[in-house]
Amino acid sequence: MAYISMVDYQTASPEARDAYDKHKKIGKITNMKKTLLNSVPAFKALMEWYTLRDEAAKFLTPLEINIFCYTISSENDCLICSTFFRKILRDENVDFNCFSFTDKQELLISYGRGLVTNPHDIDPAVFARLKELFTQEQIVLLTAFGAIMIATNLINSALQVELDGNLIGY
Repeated sequence: MAYISMVDYQTASPEARDAYDKHKKIGKITNMKKTLLNSVPAFKALMEWYTLRDEAAKFLTPLEINIFCYTISSENDCLICSTFFRKILRDENVDFNCFSFTDKQELLISYGRGLVTNPHDIDPAVFARLKELFTQEQIVLLTAFGAIMIATNLINSALQVELDGNLIGY
């Protein structure tokens, strides 16, 4: 059972309704987002995920982005986010357990796991490879994108946000 109730649009503050309406133009309003709307500044901060994703899309494919996000979410054991990205990957016929990843995808998996499990001691070989493939600006962006993914995992897990109905079965 969720610790925090989801905001109901009809009874939400004008500020929350405005944030809801603006966000519907770029993404679905999920249970996490309805929960975040209890604090519009928190909602806005975490919705920067979309800004970072769009910037990452300038140097990563959609599949690479989804692999990176799934890796972080599954490593964090976040039910909602790992299920969300598992659904996307399955819809793309990617079974994470037996897929033949490219070297770049393997690197994103290693870096995503490192961000979650031990950000103080990420393998220097991972950084060397990142520097071969990406600019410093891109590495910083990728790290910030990973950080905001971790933050969404934390919100879902700590507040025990309910799994969205469309994710049941994945």
